[in-house]
Parts: sequence; C-alpha cells; structure tokens
Amino acid sequence: MPKFMFTLVLMLSLNACDAQESKQKDIALVNPPSQPAGAQLLFEQVELPLRIPNDSIPLRGLIDSTLQKKLEQEINKKPRWKKLIANKKMAVGVVDLSNTQQIRFARINGNHMMYAASLPKIAVLLAATDAIENGELKETQEVKTDMKIMISKSNNAATTRMINRIGYDKIETVLTSERYNLYDEEFGGGLWVGKRYGGGGDTNRDPLKNLSHAASVTQVCRFYYLLVQGKLVTEARSKQMLDIMEDPALHHKFVNTLDKIAPDARLFRKSGSWKTYHSDSVLVWGKDPKRRYILVALIDDLNGEQIIRNLVRPIEKVLNES
Repeated sequence: MPKFMFTLVLMLSLNACDAQESKQKDIALVNPPSQPAGAQLLFEQVELPLRIPNDSIPLRGLIDSTLQKKLEQEINKKPRWKKLIANKKMAVGVVDLSNTQQIRFARINGNHMMYAASLPKIAVLLAATDAIENGELKETQEVKTDMKIMISKSNNAATTRMINRIGYDKIETVLTSERYNLYDEEFGGGLWVGKRYGGGGDTNRDPLKNLSHAASVTQVCRFYYLLVQGKLVTEARSKQMLDIMEDPALHHKFVNTLDKIAPDARLFRKSGSWKTYHSDSVLVWGKDPKRRYILVALIDDLNGEQIIRNLVRPIEKVLNES
C-alpha cells in the first residue's frame, strides 16, 4: 500500500475512534452510571406531593426503634423537658423523609391529646377543601383568601368565617371518617375543632376530653404525612393545601430557628398559642435530602414558645445520628 494511502486510512480510523469515544461520553452524560434505587429516589424526588414506595403502610407502622431511642435520649438530656414529658405536658413527634424507601417515625406521648390553640386550624383547612371538592362550598376569592390567612397569619376572624361556612358537623365528619381517622377515640382522639376562634356561639367539644381545639402529635404527623403524599382529598387539592401552608407569615417557634439554620428550606407550617399552651407543626423540605422531615410539638408550659425554638437543633441531631 502506498505510504500516503496508509496515512489516510490511519487518520480515518483514528477519527472514527474519537467519534465513538465522544459518543460514549455523551451517552454517559445523558445516562449517568446507575445508582442504588434509594439514592436515585433521594435526589430525583424533589417535587411535592411525593410518590412513596409501600405507601399503604400506615404511619404508625413505620415507628423506627433506633430513631425512637435516640429521640428519647435527646429529650431526656434536659431535666425540664424530661419532667414535662413525664407529666404529659409535652409531646413530640418526628417523621424522617430523607429516604422515601425507608420512612421513619418516632414520638413521645404520641397519642396524648392536648389543647392546641390555633394548630387545629389545619382541620378546618382540610374540611373546607373537602367541601369545595364535593361541591358543598363554592370556591370564591373570599373563601380562598380566608383559607390562606387562616393558616399563614393564623387569622381568627377568617377561621371563624370558614367554620361558619362549613359547620361543625362537616369538620367532625371529615376528621372521624374511615378515610382519614384524624380523630380516633381508640388512639386517644387527635385533631378536633369544636369552637369558633375569638368569638362565642355554640360549641361541639370533643367526646373524650371536652376540648374545643385539640391535637395529638401522632395525628398531626399523620395529617402532614398524608398531605405530603397527596392523599388528602385529591392530589391536586393536597397540592393546593401545601401551597396555602407554605411560607408562613409568623416567624416564631420552629420557624425562628429554621430561618437561621436552614434559610433556603421550604417550610409548610401551622402553630398555635394560648396562655400556657404552645404548639407547632412543620414540614421541612430542604435542598439536601438529609433535611426533609415533619416535626410536631405540643407543650403546656409558660416557656413553651422558647422550648419549641430549642427543639429543632436536637431533633436534627437525632435524625442525622440515627
């Protein structure tokens, strides 16, 4: 073969190899090396509501012994908290959402129902959304505005207007339905709204403790857990409720601390305070999957607001170490 032809063939061969290598690199960029299924889920599932494997397992069936032990140890390090827990004046619940294939739940005094002030307004939100979906309540601009400020600003007048629109019977029916069981006498009750906020009138107090505005940490955790999966009313309505609950206007309790340590995290939240009763609940959705969790606290103590602020860091420590 003449020398110039040999050189030409060699150059064409090298170019073909280069093209093939480049194509393989492009394919690798489009289809990166496969990761373990859990790792893929961690980084790909960034939108809410979530798709969770084994979603038929109820939250109570996801109690994790390691997380439970760590939570109890961390809470008991502070004598004041330990005493409040022992006297059933403090309850804490946490759901670890960092790995959707291994949801973990832990709680202390989980089924102990307490007066929860404005936190149970989430029950009004759920009942009103259900009423809208079923054509029992017209979704006017006034209704949408009241639903938003009822949650973000904890506006009592707006909440009372929503209660008047749907009625106590509707709220009770939704909370006690077999679909949700967010108030279940077999598990100590749970979420309940049986009195208007900031006004008089008739009442519909809960049958177990005669409370007007009540919650237990397990049932509030269940509310958020169902919501984050799009299982409250419909997926579209769950998304609507998430939108209403995001970016709280009040920056105290959990949010006060989270503003400092996780300023970029998305927060979905409802809290409450009245006299010595302080409560807070939050879905934290960070960019880092390690900071994705539900946290709920109910406290009957004059210093309850500060205790709730101080809970966030120890809880995140528990989640990271267990």
